[in-house]
Amino acid sequence: MHAAVIILVFLLTYFGLGAGRVPWLQVDRTGIALLGVIALLASRQVTLDEFGANIDMPTIVLLFALMIISAQFVASGFFEICCDWLMTKTDNPATLLGLTVGICGALSALLANDIVVYAMAPLLIAGAQARGLDPRPFLIALIGSSNAGSAATLIGNPQNILIGEMGGLSFHSFLVACFVPALVALGCVYGIIWLLWRDRIAATELAASRDAAADIPRHPHDRNQTIKGLIALGVMLALFMTPLPREIGGLVIAAVLLSNRKFTSRTMIAAVDWPLLLLIVCLFAVTGALANTGIPWSGLSALLDAGIGPNGLLVLTPLTLLMSNVIGNVPWVLFVLQIWPNPPEGTLYGLALISSLAGNLMLFGSVSNLIVVERAGALGVRLTTAEYARAGVPFTLLSLVFAVLWLYWTGAMPWLPAVPAP
Repeated sequence: MHAAVIILVFLLTYFGLGAGRVPWLQVDRTGIALLGVIALLASRQVTLDEFGANIDMPTIVLLFALMIISAQFVASGFFEICCDWLMTKTDNPATLLGLTVGICGALSALLANDIVVYAMAPLLIAGAQARGLDPRPFLIALIGSSNAGSAATLIGNPQNILIGEMGGLSFHSFLVACFVPALVALGCVYGIIWLLWRDRIAATELAASRDAAADIPRHPHDRNQTIKGLIALGVMLALFMTPLPREIGGLVIAAVLLSNRKFTSRTMIAAVDWPLLLLIVCLFAVTGALANTGIPWSGLSALLDAGIGPNGLLVLTPLTLLMSNVIGNVPWVLFVLQIWPNPPEGTLYGLALISSLAGNLMLFGSVSNLIVVERAGALGVRLTTAEYARAGVPFTLLSLVFAVLWLYWTGAMPWLPAVPAP
């Protein structure tokens, strides 16, 4: 009965994550995960001590620290400077779109991509409309490049942070394994969007409706605080090359930034994506309770023994593509890591790369995608699922084909794993 209740709560929680909400209620994915934890605690299937033991605190601490560092760039007006620069750099829409993909991809590789898209979405809308251009291709470029760029590093997105911390991966080795596919993915994002939008980027009503974005609040640029943020980011990356645990190094840098004469700590802390952190904490608890029953590991062991486990590209790729766009890439990655104690290092690279790129397939594949849609909708710019999918599906599939071939060619993962010797 104990295992049956845990399985039921797990299935209901992940079904809710796939649906995205509870019918007739204003309960989002974070609320659904929290309800799952409360159900386990209230039914006494887990205790508070067991709840805490299932949470990987180094992952949560590092993610928090990276959000504080990203908040430094938000408060200093860094994103406004980046957007203003790319919007005034050229009058050519093709070049403008390319700069958008390049800058947003680079920022997402080094900062929390959720904060990057949150800050950049309204700025890109205002900039595009001020130049008489349709903002929708720029929003699609923001989504695609933020996911593709974040695939390059261990700190680009929440699922990579999870994989890096729980798998003990090296920052440098991860960059070597994933940088080239991420770069190719950025090229796919730009090529497909320009191919589909080049003849109508300035020929829509949205290009002329500039009133909604005219009064977007902007952070005044503070050169000293921007430099402080860049130095902090550089020092943190340097600390990643030392034996100091990444979460401790990130926390020290965050503490330095919080000790600020210009910005209050409340301002910096308010920029943290607390719903995302709570979502991950709750998913740790729910999936950890399921993993403790031993049932998922028994099923996974049977698949591995049969030579059809997820440590082969022909299984991992379609499974991750499907699950990333059903329940989301962060819940899927966390589930895999909780039920699989010691996956091969190459499989971890593949899981990080494929889940990051798979988040580009549909608007609901990644939390950052939903952030862009919500921010755009608040400014009167509606990006529909169909409009996004016309570009998102082809550039996702193209980038995944290259990523899979790259993982196989470099020897990181086989097509199918060999059946273990009896």
